[in-house]
Amino acid sequence: MATLQAIKYSRGKLLVLDQLRLPHENHYDEVSTAEEAFDCIRSMRVRGAPAIAIVAALAHAVELHNGDCTATEPEEVIAHIEKKLDYLKESRPTAVDLSNAITLLKLATRAANLEGLAHPEAKEAILNTYIKTAEEILAKDLHNNTSIGSHGAAWLQQQYNASFERPISVLTHCNTGSLATSGHGTALGIIRTLHSEGLLKHAYCTETRPYNQGSRLTSFELVFEGIPSTLICDSMAGALFNLHRERMNIGAVIVGADRVVRNGDTANKIGTYQLAVLARHHGVKFVVAAPTTSIDLETETGSAIEIEERKREELTQISGAIVSEDGTVDTSKTARVAIADQRIGVWNPAFDVTPHELIDAIVTERGTVVKGADGKFDFSQVLPERLASIAARQL
Repeated sequence: MATLQAIKYSRGKLLVLDQLRLPHENHYDEVSTAEEAFDCIRSMRVRGAPAIAIVAALAHAVELHNGDCTATEPEEVIAHIEKKLDYLKESRPTAVDLSNAITLLKLATRAANLEGLAHPEAKEAILNTYIKTAEEILAKDLHNNTSIGSHGAAWLQQQYNASFERPISVLTHCNTGSLATSGHGTALGIIRTLHSEGLLKHAYCTETRPYNQGSRLTSFELVFEGIPSTLICDSMAGALFNLHRERMNIGAVIVGADRVVRNGDTANKIGTYQLAVLARHHGVKFVVAAPTTSIDLETETGSAIEIEERKREELTQISGAIVSEDGTVDTSKTARVAIADQRIGVWNPAFDVTPHELIDAIVTERGTVVKGADGKFDFSQVLPERLASIAARQL
């Protein structure tokens, strides 16, 4: 089944779906500079940790392809690239995929083979290395997402002995599908795989205040693909588990992640933590779906994660298409309205951190990680080389 595309790329051209216009309008912005990418990410026209990293990497690839870099000396070319990458890193500091992608791009660029090349050819080699590496980030993400879907669906099937005769229902938060990635998705990718294998009874999604990624984006994806689904507001999750868990066979809350640290603490969209608490109380599995690029082994616990705080107007105002008197939606007309007293103080963290004690499984493209007898997550099976590198530095 065809899925939505948040990112359309060909060498020298990048189109990014403006997610602020969804679900009523599909509009792609052409993003051709690092500055345009920064604005696109910061304004949340594109969001989702994998998609953010991809857009940042590819936007700079586009401007390099189109002649942005006027430096000629190899070290000056590398300095130009690294300056732009450092700038892009500040667009969404909580999402570790972005910093991991930037680290990868810097290493690849510095490792470009310049042996025997004069300055014009050396510059070309550096630029081509960067562009190729950025394109590989895009291609790898799609492969990772389908693997996450397979691993997550298999783990849940085993936990509940799910079958065509007894499918399970799940709840998801925020948007973790094709719109947050290069395609298929992470948490929503598991839901897609469950559905395709006949193991999904129903998918519930939260509206995900204050930016409504669940109601605007996830519900749009679920309806687009014909997955049986229901939208609830964030404060209804406890009642859903209490009243419908047994009848609907609700087996799991499945969420994505902006950053998973070494002990398994997970930063994700605000509201994730409270869902984990409710899931534990009601005996529902809590599953984090994240590519290994979202795992930060350098940070020991969630207390060290920088939490982005966003502007007050996201809570006190809202935009949308106009609903006519007959109930039809007029997408040609939009309005921004106040939904709170504009004088009230506002606290608007974009993320919260769910303690690892409340997480049952972390699903990656390399497999599903569960806690050992000591109650701790061990990432050695999915990230042995990265753990070995950290251990070597500590000697």
